[in-house]
Amino acid sequence: MAKEILKVRDLKKYFPIRSGFFAKPVAWVKAVDGVTFNIEKGDVLGVVGESGCGKTTLVNVLLKLEEPTAGEVSFDGLDLFNMDKKELRKIRKYLQIVFQDPFWSLNPRLLIRDIVGEPIKVHTNCSREELVKKVGDLLEVVGLSAEGVYKYPHEFSGGERQRIAIARALALSPKLVVLDEPTSSIDILSQAQILELLKELKKSLGLTYILISHDLSVVNYMADKIAVMYLGKMVEYGPAETVFDSTVHPYTKALFAAIPTLDTEGIDSIATIEGSVPSAINPPAGCRFHTRCPIAKDICKEKEPPMLDLGGGHTAACHFIE
Repeated sequence: MAKEILKVRDLKKYFPIRSGFFAKPVAWVKAVDGVTFNIEKGDVLGVVGESGCGKTTLVNVLLKLEEPTAGEVSFDGLDLFNMDKKELRKIRKYLQIVFQDPFWSLNPRLLIRDIVGEPIKVHTNCSREELVKKVGDLLEVVGLSAEGVYKYPHEFSGGERQRIAIARALALSPKLVVLDEPTSSIDILSQAQILELLKELKKSLGLTYILISHDLSVVNYMADKIAVMYLGKMVEYGPAETVFDSTVHPYTKALFAAIPTLDTEGIDSIATIEGSVPSAINPPAGCRFHTRCPIAKDICKEKEPPMLDLGGGHTAACHFIE
């Protein structure tokens, strides 16, 4: 049985809103509000949802780029939120991220040697020659020439820059890599190549991924499990095949219905979700999706639905699951 590498329990992240610089908070933005899930070693968790649902904030808190408001996170058996700075620094090399836009995430003034080699210099003691050799080897791992160590980011295409970003994430032999929209800023052909590369690296290096994406076709191709988020809450979670084939939550159904197909005739024929996402400062009472849900009843406005176990690791939070 696979071992869980990440356990998240009732994770919350609230951002304060102040009327003045030193004033007490007058309200809170509830960006992540009580999220619970597990990831097993070697799995890919796809996190999906509309813009503003809390996906990026969730992973920022998991990586300790943001301090949590409440909750527990265990990484490889270690309590991530109760470590001192020295312990956290040792753990950070095992938690890496590949950002959305490879153009802005790579410093244009630095050589690739320094961009990819920076984490190596921070966490290890090696000579300049050893550093160049390691960076060259990493470039070859992601399908680039080792000669690229002495080039600048602008000398590479968008797809190649994303490969460089992946090489930087792999520099310290991580266990868990967050992929934040890794293909959204590159062309279709490069997208397919990057996804294939990520799959090969996961298999050869034993990596675990958290994949954030608006593109459900990418999630369907990559993910072993899917977490669907809406307004800071997780509304459906489970094995990817089950979630795609046996969707139960109205919000997940609406997301999947909005995917264009070969039979789609014009933009007017694409299904959309009525209304817009409510404010995370003052989210609706009860089920947060009830203001846009086609099957909402009075109970949805009054009572928050519990996360129901549907079997086989599939869970969803809705009062009217058939």
